[in-house]
Amino acid sequence: MILEILFEDEHLIAINKPSGLLVHRTAIAAHETVFALQLLRDQIGQHVHPVHRLDRPTSGILLFAKSEAILPSLKLLFSERSIDKKYLTIIRGIPEIQVGSIDHPLKSERSGRLQEARTSFKVMATSEMPFNSTGRYPTSRYSLLEVEPETGRTHQIRRHMAHIRHYILGDKKHGDNKQNIFLEKEFGLQNLMLHAQYLSFIHPISSEKIEISCTPPPHFLKLLQELELGTIQYPH
Repeated sequence: MILEILFEDEHLIAINKPSGLLVHRTAIAAHETVFALQLLRDQIGQHVHPVHRLDRPTSGILLFAKSEAILPSLKLLFSERSIDKKYLTIIRGIPEIQVGSIDHPLKSERSGRLQEARTSFKVMATSEMPFNSTGRYPTSRYSLLEVEPETGRTHQIRRHMAHIRHYILGDKKHGDNKQNIFLEKEFGLQNLMLHAQYLSFIHPISSEKIEISCTPPPHFLKLLQELELGTIQYPH
């Protein structure tokens, strides 16, 4: 597998991580042998260090440092929320408001403690389709959202969407199983509809503003078309 490189300089490199690819080795998936970290290292011929994480089923921008020396300053940008991150997601239903935020604590999967968690969203497109996907209504409604996680909790976007009952399509852990089964049967849905499409930050060495964008994968664009949710608009 050859990874798509979205940005590269002597200090940093960003790739388009495919859905289903692990960032690095983990005990949860001990049987896996292919990881983004290993693939990128072999592809460019040098060690790299992940600056942040993406869930395995999430596609999109993944940033690496080329040296351990720059890693602390990059991680500081994330911890201080100086990184602008935007995701695209397709959800069940239509939110009551076009622009909003979800401020709902999430329990840490490691410690069990509640942690503050905030996610803002903007509705980009909506549709109402003439089929019954859950067994409850004669039509089914969907929305394309641009989502910004203001904190960085595990599965935050997925859990927050589930909290407001606008489940992300294809989410097998936090989503709507009836919806997923129907969409898999009708449209071949097998992936999580969550894509990291934009990343912006001030370069810790050059002090330049770095902006990286990434087109959603074919499976995302296909479902977007099938559900009549229009075309992608990138942030500026």
